[in-house]
Amino acid sequence: MIQTRFAIAAVTLLALSAPASAQLLPPPAKPVAPKHAAPSPRAASCHNGASFDRFLADVKQQAIAAGVSQRTISEASPYLVYDQGIVNRDRGQRVFGQLFTEFAGRMAAPYRMQNGQQHIKHHAAAFARAEKEYGVPPAVIAAFWGLESDFGANMGNLPTLKSLVSLAYDCRRSEMFVNETIAALKIIDRGDLTPEEMIGSWAGELGQTQFLPTHYVNYAVDYDGDGRRDLLRSEDDVIGSTANYIANGLKWRRGEPWLEEIKVPPNLPWEQTDLSVQLPRSKWAQFGVTYPDGRPLPNDNLAGSVLLPMGRFGPAFMAYANFAAYTEWNNSLIYSTTAGYLASRIAGAAPMRKPAGPVAQLPFNELKQLQQLLVQAGFNVGKVDGVLGQQSRTAVKAMQVKYGLPADSWPTAELLARMRGSTAQAPPQATVR
Repeated sequence: MIQTRFAIAAVTLLALSAPASAQLLPPPAKPVAPKHAAPSPRAASCHNGASFDRFLADVKQQAIAAGVSQRTISEASPYLVYDQGIVNRDRGQRVFGQLFTEFAGRMAAPYRMQNGQQHIKHHAAAFARAEKEYGVPPAVIAAFWGLESDFGANMGNLPTLKSLVSLAYDCRRSEMFVNETIAALKIIDRGDLTPEEMIGSWAGELGQTQFLPTHYVNYAVDYDGDGRRDLLRSEDDVIGSTANYIANGLKWRRGEPWLEEIKVPPNLPWEQTDLSVQLPRSKWAQFGVTYPDGRPLPNDNLAGSVLLPMGRFGPAFMAYANFAAYTEWNNSLIYSTTAGYLASRIAGAAPMRKPAGPVAQLPFNELKQLQQLLVQAGFNVGKVDGVLGQQSRTAVKAMQVKYGLPADSWPTAELLARMRGSTAQAPPQATVR
């Protein structure tokens, strides 16, 4: 649930697209500590050629220096083994390229909204306490809870320590996962979880709102008063801890909105439609922006950004300062917008309007070609993968401005044709209803 892992969420969340009732599986069997250490992998170049065993010994020394007891190191050692399969999953993870309306249609489906509302009622005291102490509305907590694990039904089934130490030895994000491994040992050391209880996703997240261990250490709270911070089994701890993280880790602004659906006029200055552009609602009202039913926006100075996840012909939202908490939780724009939208639905907002017609989408190969042309033009789009990430959107907007096209950050066949340097008719676009 933090921004460093959210290519991962794309794959994980596909498992949550079915109703929770269809996913209630028996709890995974507890991992059995291996009798013998796993074979050491080929020495990683980023560790000066040190073997895994040598690397692990150094991590243990770092943990002891950070205050972890020798007793905890001993208890955890049988689980600190290398698994090449975890590294392969990390390197092979795919970022999906779905349209926002498709993803939100599944992930913010009515059953998940209703589940969120039911959980708020069932745990009313804990939600009320969290809102009073941290200023985070129940619907915001419930939306993340539903998206991350379907309220505890899907938390992962892999040994956390094995995942963390394997990713720590790999060179791709070694420093990050060394820190996460040490944090996991601190969780054990303070009595929150035992090594065998640490079961979660392959990337090391734990609990019903999928905290990485560093966030578990820093933000988990004992809300049920049993002396442990248990984000796997205690719903009260999950609610309080998630509120604490959103408020203090993601800097939530008490009493302020996060995301509202709006209706945009056809002549909006599209170059202004970007999360980096914040204008008072009174200014957006002057531009002709209204609520979906035509009601005017408040004539006040509350700043917001117009967010168009599918360009000017798709859904439109007013994103406020609190929306930054969503993009920090997960830097995928599709995920963060879906999470904010689901929270608004749980809080009582109407379903978003369907686009007036099909929204044209470049086919995968053409979007990938557009990214290649953007790179040739000097833009950093991240990975050229045929997926419209934030860096690609920023580059698309800049080229739209250059060519005098509506600068709504949505790639089109016309933009691709311009960048190909051809005046020939652009190839037909795929349409998704």
